Amino acid sequence: MNQTSPTTPEPLRTKALKLLLLCAGFLSTGLGILGIFLPLLPTVPLLLLAAACFARSSEKFYIWLTGHPRLGPMINGYLEGEGIPLRAKVSAISLLWVSISISALLVVPLAWVKVLLFFIATCVTIHLLKLPTRETA
Repeated sequence: MNQTSPTTPEPLRTKALKLLLLCAGFLSTGLGILGIFLPLLPTVPLLLLAAACFARSSEKFYIWLTGHPRLGPMINGYLEGEGIPLRAKVSAISLLWVSISISALLVVPLAWVKVLLFFIATCVTIHLLKLPTRETA
């Protein structure tokens, strides 16, 4: 008699996880919107994180985000496997290397942390270059 029927309420753990994912989705969406205006805050990765959180917690908000007239087009190409625009790749890689270089050369005093930062930047660059490139934005 351990089978759950459709009328059995969700376990508390599942409800808590959905609530946590929902909150993370809203936080990521808000930060992603701020990223449109603040150049060092990554918009698209935050919106992709929000979409992933909403996909696991609320179909309603997932549909809202992916169908939004301003936010949806930023992430739909990636979600549909079409890739990202060339301009976005160039911008992301350029910003990545400028920010990592400034951090590693001017801010971070530890040599092993500098090496780690450049290793991470290299891995992210390789990942971005492997993504399919879309023709249009």
